[in-house]
Amino acid sequence: MHDIRLVRDDPAAFDAALARRGNAPQAAALLALDEARRATIARAQAAQTDRNALSKQIGAAKAAKDDERAASLMAEVAALKEALPGLEAEEARIGAELDVALAALPNLPAADVPQGSDENDNQLVHSWGEPPALPFEAKEHDLIGPALGLDFETGAAIAGARFTLLRGPAAKLSRALGQFMLDRLVREGGFEEVAPPLLVRDEAVFGTGQLPKFAEDLFRTTDGRWLIPTAEVSLTNIVREQILAEAELPLRFAALTPCFRSEAGAAGRDTRGFIRQHQFDKVEMVSIVAPDASDDEHERMTACAEGALKALDLPFRRMKLCTGDMGFTAARTFDLEVWLPGQQRYREISSCSTCTDFQARRMNARYRPEGEKATRFVHTLNGSGLAVGRTLVAVIENYQQENGAVAVPAVLQPYLGGLTVLEPR
Repeated sequence: MHDIRLVRDDPAAFDAALARRGNAPQAAALLALDEARRATIARAQAAQTDRNALSKQIGAAKAAKDDERAASLMAEVAALKEALPGLEAEEARIGAELDVALAALPNLPAADVPQGSDENDNQLVHSWGEPPALPFEAKEHDLIGPALGLDFETGAAIAGARFTLLRGPAAKLSRALGQFMLDRLVREGGFEEVAPPLLVRDEAVFGTGQLPKFAEDLFRTTDGRWLIPTAEVSLTNIVREQILAEAELPLRFAALTPCFRSEAGAAGRDTRGFIRQHQFDKVEMVSIVAPDASDDEHERMTACAEGALKALDLPFRRMKLCTGDMGFTAARTFDLEVWLPGQQRYREISSCSTCTDFQARRMNARYRPEGEKATRFVHTLNGSGLAVGRTLVAVIENYQQENGAVAVPAVLQPYLGGLTVLEPR
């Protein structure tokens, strides 16, 4: 959510930044609402001032036994008293309309974000590792996976399309990946492990930017709660409505949770296999920092996600997303894309974003700089460290053997009791 003062200070720059994301100019409409709200506030304040002044005059008139003047003044005070609730209601209405308008606008892109309309305009930052030179024709995971326990048919029979049942080796590999990645973030990345709620209230999902615009992408329960699309929602809202001491920052949280997405806008995309599911596990990172630390924290967070891929020896590349491909709340996003030999292409496996103070304003999450009375909004960041299902796909495809077995990466073997190969059933 944006600070209306930013629009007041430089409306042209605000509209120019929105235009980079493909949005029409909004400053004039926002400032009209802002001016109407401020004018209503001024009228209410003037009415209250007049009421106070007239009340004093009533006392003086009564002391002078001027009953006629006292009665006239009392009538004026009564009229002002009657008008005040209407002015206050009008101010609240306009203020709410302004808040709705501001909440509908995406975050402004950082200056270094490349201009573009879609993923084809994203910018390569660097790559790591070499795609494996397999001595046989690589298969996609959906051909290898069923013999390892990726049961697409039973999952669909139980829950419908885009649900998968994991059994045996696949279930063990998924568990090992999640534990390995969470352990790594806690032990080496300095993140605090959290087991957060999977069901959240409206204000939590509004705070991280999924509501109101992206409600169709979520699952809602009959009692009005929302299933989390990512643990970002629960973790970021830990600091909702709080004023932190500067010494408490940075805060770094990590969680391994199921995630639930309706994939409303993904009809026809990745209908095969385990890439795009309604339910999936993900290790999530969230950082809460002071504004001057957010750029460094963004690099640090992305490096943590890269570290997991390096430890698994999975080739990947880092992409800086263009203005047209970034998420609603992001000011800058790095995507990590892992190499999939079966598809012969890189696919997204992690997305790390800095949201500046955009989410903090929606959550009213602040901190007090040392030695200052005034508070400031924190900066929030989030990233996948990593998506477990997509990492499972990457391991299956990169470590596949000609006979359908899958070698176990060395870092996962302790989580699997020393098992070195997953054998097909």
